[in-house]
Amino acid sequence: MLKVLSYPSSEGETKLAQIATRKLGADLETEKRVVEILAQVRSHGDEALVRYTRQFDAPQMQLDDLTVQEEELKAAYKEVDEIFLGTLRQAIVNIEAFHRQQLPSSHFLTGPDGTFLGRMVRPVRAAGLYIPGGRSGETPLISSVLMNGIPARIAGVQDLALITPPRKDGSINPHLLVAAQEVGVTRMHKTGSAWGIGALAYGTSSIKRVDVVVGPGNIYVALAKRLVSGEVGIDLLAGPSEILIIADESACPSHIAADLLSQAEHDSMASALLLTTDRQIAAGTVLELEKQLEKLPRRDTALESLRNFGGVFMVPDLDAAFALSNKLAPEHLELQVKDPWSSLGKVENAGAIFLGDWTPEAVGDYFAGPNHVLPTAGTARFASALSVESFLKRTSVISYSRTALERDGEAIMRLARLEGLEGHAASVEIRLKGKGPSETL
Repeated sequence: MLKVLSYPSSEGETKLAQIATRKLGADLETEKRVVEILAQVRSHGDEALVRYTRQFDAPQMQLDDLTVQEEELKAAYKEVDEIFLGTLRQAIVNIEAFHRQQLPSSHFLTGPDGTFLGRMVRPVRAAGLYIPGGRSGETPLISSVLMNGIPARIAGVQDLALITPPRKDGSINPHLLVAAQEVGVTRMHKTGSAWGIGALAYGTSSIKRVDVVVGPGNIYVALAKRLVSGEVGIDLLAGPSEILIIADESACPSHIAADLLSQAEHDSMASALLLTTDRQIAAGTVLELEKQLEKLPRRDTALESLRNFGGVFMVPDLDAAFALSNKLAPEHLELQVKDPWSSLGKVENAGAIFLGDWTPEAVGDYFAGPNHVLPTAGTARFASALSVESFLKRTSVISYSRTALERDGEAIMRLARLEGLEGHAASVEIRLKGKGPSETL
């Protein structure tokens, strides 16, 4: 199934180039389709949303059904069990505890000459969470609700909207409805795909526009988010999921294989890579992959992912492994080595790092606390996970006294005139030559 390759080698380089350059791309026709969908939503609002939702999700959808009603929210709690509720609430506690540490403060500096400088931090007014349907609503993406909703609430967003495609009968999975209420979502709407993103960005009669749109989705959702960026803020243009595992002779092949499959089962474009210094670990992992694949419900998806974008690579030493990992900048990086803590400083580029044999990537997806919305496709070189700051605005505050302006005025005018902006210079000069407002009364 997977051939163990050496790195560096021409064969290894070719395979890695194929993996690194993969994109969940869209052809021109798909992009044109998304542009048309957004134009329809902007022009026709709710009518377009109902039309698209009937066509693709719920054939009997009516205008009054676009917003989840209070009775649906109450009924959802009766349809979930206490075990789920307890698990959900513990996950929320963990994620909240981690994200509360991200809250930045406003700060101000004052000078003896009357100078007042600062930065005021405030949340956006409204944020929209996009939650995919998940096999027509039968596999609700609860973790996406938590990871997108909790940072927004901690940031102080007052209007937190959630949109998700309805099931064929027009309902939404009760587990998702409960999760949304538990994290503080203030309104929920039954619409999805590119038309749902358009509704959040432009607003309709039923769905008020927001300032920031976050959340995962298919190619239609990703394209729509890119196209409305600028109308609203967005989080990340996420590509297919990725995992890279660095392992030495102390690692366990069955654990490595399980973790590789945990990403390969996402979709056929996902990438799952092992870099190891030990030939027995490499061979054992390949055997374990074949064995564990047979029991995996999403076997066909995982197998296609591994064949196209998976890889097991022998590297000469751990330094070579870390150099390659930093070049690839993976979304998820696992360090299954004897002393992962001593290697942490070698990591320059990664969305999230998982240390040691007892830390499978899944603990970060659901429960530990850090956010699982991570940069992909090498963008961890410059991008970061979704955070509380994704929902905050930072505004500069400046106040000068006359004394301060007299001190700095000549320097300001000199720089303005170097740039050819006489109006800028004049706005300072007129104050320095004239009287202040209170002096002219």
